[in-house]
Amino acid sequence: MARTRPMKKALRYAVPATVAGAAVAAVGLVPALASSGGSPDLPEISAEELVAKIAASDTQQLSGTVRITTDLGLPALPGMGSGGHGGGKEEGDGDGAGNADPRGRLAELASGSHTLRVAVDGPDRQRLSIVEKAAEYSLIRNGGDVWAYDSATGTVHHTVLPREAERGAGRGETPGGLEKATPQKAAQEVLKAVDATTSVTVDGTAKVAGQNAYQLLIEPKQPESTVGSVRIAVDADSGVPLKFTLTPKGGGKAAVDVGFTEVDFAKPDAGTFEFKPPKGAKVTEERLDGAPNGSGESPHKEGRGDHGKGGRGKGPDGAGGLPSGLEVIGEGWGSVARIELPGGGPVPGTDAGREAAPEARRLLDGLTEEVKGDFGTGRFFGTRLVNALITDDGTVYVGAVTREGLVKAAGSADAGR
Repeated sequence: MARTRPMKKALRYAVPATVAGAAVAAVGLVPALASSGGSPDLPEISAEELVAKIAASDTQQLSGTVRITTDLGLPALPGMGSGGHGGGKEEGDGDGAGNADPRGRLAELASGSHTLRVAVDGPDRQRLSIVEKAAEYSLIRNGGDVWAYDSATGTVHHTVLPREAERGAGRGETPGGLEKATPQKAAQEVLKAVDATTSVTVDGTAKVAGQNAYQLLIEPKQPESTVGSVRIAVDADSGVPLKFTLTPKGGGKAAVDVGFTEVDFAKPDAGTFEFKPPKGAKVTEERLDGAPNGSGESPHKEGRGDHGKGGRGKGPDGAGGLPSGLEVIGEGWGSVARIELPGGGPVPGTDAGREAAPEARRLLDGLTEEVKGDFGTGRFFGTRLVNALITDDGTVYVGAVTREGLVKAAGSADAGR
């Protein structure tokens, strides 16, 4: 029973949370601008030239307000209270001092509508704030320092990045992956899937928040993909992606629609990237640069401020409940991520774990349906865009592919082991 308890807790979050995180990462969260005005008369440009224009864009300074609306058909995520914050204290979480930790925050953007304020000044200075009615969550990177502040809980998380990041290697990467909400980063992620299995065309022009833009239409050809089309409005002058709309193959309204309501390409004020913890805030320290942090241990977390020590060690791999291993199967739009759930062993609710955890079995029965294949038996969890298959040995296959695509990926992975 000691083994079953953490597995039940992991399963409570694993399927919907893994799908939510994968969904946001898959589409890249390209900031979008709501279309306004008529279609401008612009010089003709080929799809190849427009993709090259995006790749060559050297715009590194901007600020603005972004509105993200996501409808993946996900159930309410466990642990998400009003305002969408998922960092609340859970059983076994200690004093909950790590509420501001950016890991896991990306999943908050996988459902509903959210307002973000963003500012970018090169690869080493970014600020992103998730604005709610009565609270704000801010992630600020200034060189090698990353500060995260949750006003709802009065908590702060401070991360010191590896020195290599300050010298240029891994620049622009911050814990939690929220930097994908910047235009260049997100566009790069989406365009990685553009290959011979993709139809790419220029589909007219648009006036986007006062900016002249070309519309790039991307349509996967792979039958197992659940993506119907991706439409990106690209600034005609700078090549910066301005609008992103992802429509599922099943039709209906967009699964992801993201937009700047305001944008400014001027250099943001330097003070935008400065942060000092508010008086009385609970601060968790974490070093990822290998420095001893005053205790002879590296890397680690420690609490400070008015609450004493209490931060849970997670290390640079994001341990502490996150998947320990990830493998990508397939290519392009048919890619499937293979993830081993923490804890290992048979999954309650599947053939191998039916007698071990009836509560977890009932939960899975409500969220998933049984599926069988060459891999054995598992449970299928579906949304409008991203689907997941959890096998009876505790492995999750997740991607923007059909159920048949997941079963095929699981079978090929099983045959290769």
